[in-house]
Amino acid sequence: MSEETTNKQEMPEQLSDILLVLDKEKMKIQAVKSIDENGKMETVDPTKKNQNQFMRVDKSGDFFSNFFSNFFSQLKNPTNFSFFKVPAPVAVEKAQEMQKQVDKPTPEGEKIMKDHEVKIEQQSDKKQVNQNNMATTETTQQASEYRYKPEQIDWDTMTNLGLSKEYLEKRNLLEPLLKGYKTNELLPIGVNLGGTILRTDARLSLQQAEDGKVVVGIHGIKKEPNLHFEFFGHKFTDEDKKNLLETGNMGRVVDLKNSKTGELMPSIISIDRLTNDVIALRTDFIKVPDEIKGVKLDDAQKQTLMEGKPLKLEGMISTKGTEFSATVQFNADKRYVEFLFDRNNSNRQTQSNGQTQNNQQNQSQEAPKTFRGKELTDDQHKDFKAGQTIYIDGLKDKKGQPYQGYITFNKENGKTNFEFPNQYKERVKPTEAHKTQTAVNSEGKTNEATKNIKEPLKSGQQTPKNKQQQEQQEKPKAPAKTRGKKIS
Repeated sequence: MSEETTNKQEMPEQLSDILLVLDKEKMKIQAVKSIDENGKMETVDPTKKNQNQFMRVDKSGDFFSNFFSNFFSQLKNPTNFSFFKVPAPVAVEKAQEMQKQVDKPTPEGEKIMKDHEVKIEQQSDKKQVNQNNMATTETTQQASEYRYKPEQIDWDTMTNLGLSKEYLEKRNLLEPLLKGYKTNELLPIGVNLGGTILRTDARLSLQQAEDGKVVVGIHGIKKEPNLHFEFFGHKFTDEDKKNLLETGNMGRVVDLKNSKTGELMPSIISIDRLTNDVIALRTDFIKVPDEIKGVKLDDAQKQTLMEGKPLKLEGMISTKGTEFSATVQFNADKRYVEFLFDRNNSNRQTQSNGQTQNNQQNQSQEAPKTFRGKELTDDQHKDFKAGQTIYIDGLKDKKGQPYQGYITFNKENGKTNFEFPNQYKERVKPTEAHKTQTAVNSEGKTNEATKNIKEPLKSGQQTPKNKQQQEQQEKPKAPAKTRGKKIS
């Protein structure tokens, strides 16, 4: 059996329904495409050709109710329409059956219509209640975010895994589970295999089985992402692999094929950086914000993110009020726009789990040119990039007071380690080059080989570095005036 069949692939997000509508005047079944700001509904013919234009909504009942309440409140002349929600894979087929019922009613067709109809009266009642009580509106919207209820969880299974409701609540992990997400951290679990207990770290999720029961999904850590085999019909290119391994995001939209229905699903792909699972998200579920850290996105920028591509943003404002720039990209696993401050974030996080050290060693880290606002000279950056410890001064603390110290770039995790002079001297004996630089630049001492050079010494410098400094050093010094005795 091949690795492709033995490694279970996670189905892209497909828990979606299609919204069909019957225009009572035209007596025609259509698929809802959108609703504009003026409350006008746009529809398309429910054909396979138009499937990519169908409006998709989350299949969860609570979530759908909240969505439809908002949709219904915006719609003009809602009583002119009847709405139906049907599973995405069979939307075209159900639309055809409903149209037959409209044209030539039968008892069987009537049952199909009733089974899928969204009751407008119920939504209207909810709308009225929420208008009468704003607090109720907020509570309803908050409750609608949950896909599962605590009582649906098989707590006996959770206990067998070494987890309890109290433990999950204490770690703030129960709420994301109930909302349909994976835990945002790895959990230590133990699986009893009958005489043998397997202990591992894994992310957990709740999933609905075919019989309707809620089961626990265990997402264990893989040694590396499986990019060698097709993923729902998509074969990863070398560029795809490079992007996924470096940033965790593939950077483009591809059509994935539902292995059961054959439906093509435009999706973006990312790597779960905690488990190395390959995760896909349908583009229907990508929601790009209007603004990121004070920068309002234009249509072109939003489209870039919708296509899964990285976007460089400048002029953002941090929580501390400072301006910064960074690359952002939509992550299929996290389901939001993330910051890509460096290109090996995924590898660094997975290395902390002891799983991808070999991969990470093959990924080059880019040493920064500045440290705490101080730009390094070319010579300093060269040594710093090579992993050498360099002395840096001219730094200022929060009160504007100057300080100095030693910095070392860690190629493995991409971080810069800083030590104050006393810390560094206690840990390691400085090299002669660093001693010279520190003594001349910071302690006011002189070095015979550089005593006539006017500017501060560079990192590791013990002799003149260029012709100009050589001339300064060799320039004869004016003889000092001597005080002699006056001869009478």
